[in-house]
Order: sequence, then C-alpha cells, then structure tokens
Amino acid sequence: MDLREYIALVFDDYTLRTITLGTAVLGAICGMLGSFAVLRKQSLLGDAISHAALPGIAIAFLIIGVKSSSIFLLGALISGLIGTFWIRGITQKTHLKSDTALGLILSLFFGFGMLLLTYIQKQPNANQAGLESYLFGQAATLLESDVWLMVIVTGISLVIVLLFWKELKLLLFDPDYTKTLGFNTKFLDILITTFIVVAIVLGLQTVGVVLMSAMLLAPAAAARQWTNNLGKMVFLAALFGASSGVLGTAISASHNNLSTGPVIVLVAGVFVLFSFIFSPGRGLLFREIRFRKNRNDLQLHKTLSFMYNIASTHEDISHPHAIKILNNFQGFTRKSLQKLEDKDYVKIDGPMWSMTETGYHTAANLYNQLIKEEDE
Repeated sequence: MDLREYIALVFDDYTLRTITLGTAVLGAICGMLGSFAVLRKQSLLGDAISHAALPGIAIAFLIIGVKSSSIFLLGALISGLIGTFWIRGITQKTHLKSDTALGLILSLFFGFGMLLLTYIQKQPNANQAGLESYLFGQAATLLESDVWLMVIVTGISLVIVLLFWKELKLLLFDPDYTKTLGFNTKFLDILITTFIVVAIVLGLQTVGVVLMSAMLLAPAAAARQWTNNLGKMVFLAALFGASSGVLGTAISASHNNLSTGPVIVLVAGVFVLFSFIFSPGRGLLFREIRFRKNRNDLQLHKTLSFMYNIASTHEDISHPHAIKILNNFQGFTRKSLQKLEDKDYVKIDGPMWSMTETGYHTAANLYNQLIKEEDE
C-alpha cells in the first residue's frame, strides 16, 4: 500500500479514519502536557499514573458488570488521581523522595490491579470486559465518541495552558520565586498534574497501561533537543506526538498482525533517537563536530603560541625560522601550519617560516591568555 492509497483509505474507511484522528489527537495532547512533566523532572509520573489507573478500570467493571468505555475511563481517572495525590502526600509528609514515592505507588496500584484482573478472569462474564485492551492497548476499539472526547479535552487543556502560561512557566523554572510573587503554586501544580492524568487515562485504550508513559515522555524528550524555548518545545512535542500517532497507525494498518499502540511508541522512539543524534543544539553528531572543531582550534592556537615564543626572541618578528624547529612541539603538523598560512598568521618560504604582523599580535594575545590560565 503506497501513500496515495493509504490517504484515500483514511477518507473512505471509517475505522481507519477514527483511529488515525484519535491517535493524532492523543499524541498532540500527550506531547503538549508531557513537556511539563519532562521539564519538572517527573518522568516517572506518567508510568506511575498509567499503572495506578488499572485498579480503577477493574473496579469499574466489577461495579457495572458490563463493558463501558466511558465508565472504565472514569474509574481509571479516579484511580489515577488517587495515586497522584498519594504520591504528593508521601513526598510532602515523609522524608521519602519523589522517585521512591512514584515507584511505591506504581508497584502497589499495579499489583492490586493485576490481582483484580485475575479475579475478574474467573467470573462468568469476564470475556465481555475487554480489559486486556487497556493493559496493552487496542486502538481498533476507538469510537468516534472517544475521538471527540479527546478533542474536547485537548481543547480545554490548550485553553488552560494559554490562560496560565506565565504562571506555569514561572513554576517550571523557579517555584520558590513563583510563590514569592503571590501565585498559588499548589493550585498550579494540581492543575497541570490533573490534566496530565486525564491525558494518560485517555490514552490507555489506545496505547495501554504498559506503554502509556512512553507516549507521554517521548515527544517531549525529542522536542527538548531542538529548542530552549518553552513555547517552541510544547509546539514541537505536540507535533512529534501527533506525527507518531499518524505514522504509527499507517504502519500498523499497512502490515498484518502489527498492534497499533506499540508501533506508535516505536515511531515516537525514532523521533527521540533522531533528535538525540541530529538536533543542532544538543545532538550527538553536532556536539562531536563542535568538539573536534574546538580541539583543532585549541591545537592551532597552541602551535601559534609556540611560534610566537620563538619569533619574540628576535627584534624582527618577520625573521625566518626553520620549519624543522617546530617538530619539537608536540602536536605540530603540516596541516596546522597550512591553516596558519591560510589565516595570514605566518608565511612559508620553502623550509622556512616567518610570522606576519597579524599573526604576531594574535599570538601575543593567545600566549598571554595561556600564561594567565596556567598561573590561575
């Protein structure tokens, strides 16, 4: 199936169109809200909340006895919020750090959820529950009403973020200063955390409990590599998340026996890997290029300083010297000498070299800096 056929199929096939729109919207909201989780160094929060939502889904089924996506999501939301506030309570009331509290709640809630799932599987109506789709994700179960719910929540989240943009930005980078300005940091913290919980709960049906944290964090982690601006990061994270949803759905639809949720997460992982390597500011490739350039420049400056030390022993700075003298300097190469000539720092005449006026003054500054650094 080529791209043109897939696009035509998206418009013609109701199920594929619903899944594509749903995963795109889910990726956008996860990327947008995940940016705040990443910048607040709460990367484990998504994992803890998604696992904490499992008991709520199971309890909701035990109460109503039939499959109902809206009731399941409500149960997951309540359970996720309880887990979130327990994490806050543990970190505030005890001496335990947040990572310990996150791991504790994740393990306890997920263990309780698995216990309930085991109990449900022994019930006569267990096959009607479809709870396994919430554990590993099953995008094919998305309905148009689910997509509209995602759109509404995404719109509300965007409005809230825009309304409290200044306050949230302050909270991210300096919570203490935010508090001194009179802002209610507790309210802001609860507000953004609640929307993160809502986004995670919405994605459980598509991606599943196990992989939902990756959907929340991967787009934001990728976006962080490209910019230092919060607004640009949120936009890029939403774009990466939506693209992961669309591309993951396309790959899953074009191949048999490929689950949509894991493919979406893998595509998001590709965005992260690409960003880690190729982003101009933080990418490993450009970092290595800058490192090599700085190392070469440093070696060139040291060579020039050594030549200055030789040239300064003569009253005439343009006095020629034998190139073989430079062999005594560790790190000297013909290539570095050629670079110095290209910069008009030295002149080469056969086996001799001499320093130019420009090179002499440049070398004097570099030499003085080196001496100063050694003294310090």
